[in-house]
Amino acid sequence: MIGQSPIRIGIAHIVLILGIVVVAFPIYYTFVASTHSLQTILRPPLPLVPGDRFFENYWTALFGGVGRIGGVSVGTLLLNTTVMALGIAVGKIVISILSAYAIVFFRFPLRMMFFWLIFITLMLPVEVRILPTYKVMVDFGLIDTYAGLTLPLMASATATLLFRQFFLTIPGELVEAARVDGAGPWRFFKDILLPLSKTNIAALFVILFIYGWTQYLWPLLVTNRNDMGTIVIALKKMISFADADTEWHLVMVTSILAIVPPILVVLFMQRWFVKGLVETEK
Repeated sequence: MIGQSPIRIGIAHIVLILGIVVVAFPIYYTFVASTHSLQTILRPPLPLVPGDRFFENYWTALFGGVGRIGGVSVGTLLLNTTVMALGIAVGKIVISILSAYAIVFFRFPLRMMFFWLIFITLMLPVEVRILPTYKVMVDFGLIDTYAGLTLPLMASATATLLFRQFFLTIPGELVEAARVDGAGPWRFFKDILLPLSKTNIAALFVILFIYGWTQYLWPLLVTNRNDMGTIVIALKKMISFADADTEWHLVMVTSILAIVPPILVVLFMQRWFVKGLVETEK
């Protein structure tokens, strides 16, 4: 930075590097443990360098099945969790952006009352309404289905509020110009609002994907079969009170695989994510 002495810059870099080491070391240690045999992990100290069981451990976890979760492979759990996270993220964005579009650009009776009803649901998270929601899933036969995993978590008052606040910044002249050019509601939404909202959508997608990926309570209730579980639930089931009964090498593999997809989503969408959070002028 301009006006900063080399000593201050050096200290700042040292602090930054130390912070990265503190945050990254547990992840590295988990990766190292995932490449060793169970006997090596149970016989401390664990080496600080990767072992020779990388391919064997990861192949066993991904395709061979894990005993403590009914012989289901981690690959199946990753698929279930990915479908759930994508379904929640995409569903929340679609429902919220359409709701905000209707509230801002259409005039109909009780419009603001509906908005405040949506806003009030912020005080009713899934944990509060979990019993009636579960009863609805049972009545519709959605237990152990992807629909049961995703549908109850799709509605989002927060995303609706964020899209509404952004749509309120759209100049009225732009709406009038689109109307003069003969653009109907659908064309205005598709050709104008969606391109303007892409950074907001990207930022929300990252947040909502991680929200769906880390869900624990709802998947625990709505799934009974091991092959419909998510990777977060599987991690809990794989750990026993007795170290000897826990396949720690597979637990470490599952832990690494559980954090890879969210990291990839953040890395691939980092530019759009940051832009969507800090951009104020459209």
